[in-house]
Amino acid sequence: MRRVPVDRGSEELKLRLRKHVLAALVVLASVFSASAAAQEQPSMRCDNAASAPVATERRIVVSIPDRALAVVENGRVVLRFRVSVGAPESPSPAGEYRVINRVTNPVYYHPGEVIPAGPDNPVGPRWIGLNIKGYGIHGTNEPRLIGRDVSHGCIRLRNRDVKKLFARVRVGDVVELHATRDAETADLFGTSLPSVLLASAMEPKAEMSAQTNSR
Repeated sequence: MRRVPVDRGSEELKLRLRKHVLAALVVLASVFSASAAAQEQPSMRCDNAASAPVATERRIVVSIPDRALAVVENGRVVLRFRVSVGAPESPSPAGEYRVINRVTNPVYYHPGEVIPAGPDNPVGPRWIGLNIKGYGIHGTNEPRLIGRDVSHGCIRLRNRDVKKLFARVRVGDVVELHATRDAETADLFGTSLPSVLLASAMEPKAEMSAQTNSR
């Protein structure tokens, strides 16, 4: 049988071409992998993390002449109520204070008298204590007196209103008691104030009962 001569130069050329093609394919695969990784990289950056919650700046503003209370959060009024304030012989103390405690179902103490939590309790179902001894914001067992200057210096709200206020405020909040009308209280309360809730609030969670004095 006759052998066909082999062109060794042609075979070597083919081998070299195959090597070049394979090398080119490897380079292209690397380029595509790098490109895909670069496109996915932004999803790993820290700037896609959730933003930190913004702290709430809260003030409780009471106008003694208007017998009204407003809760202002980050410059916006979120709650507003009619209140009772101190009588002429026992006025509410004007000034800036802070909330130091919050008590659910407080016990009322007065010399010779102790009244447990319930419908007859003069401070109602919630007590918000201030950093001036014996003074606070609380409910009442005489809702008909809301809107008058009849207390011993404390700020009284209807029981349903004090629960809404209690749910909103926290220890450390600023409480401003204004003895005279100024630009801010005029802007907050105007000439009249309905006893309505301007923004809904969650009902407060049950807390441990505590003892407190009231004025």
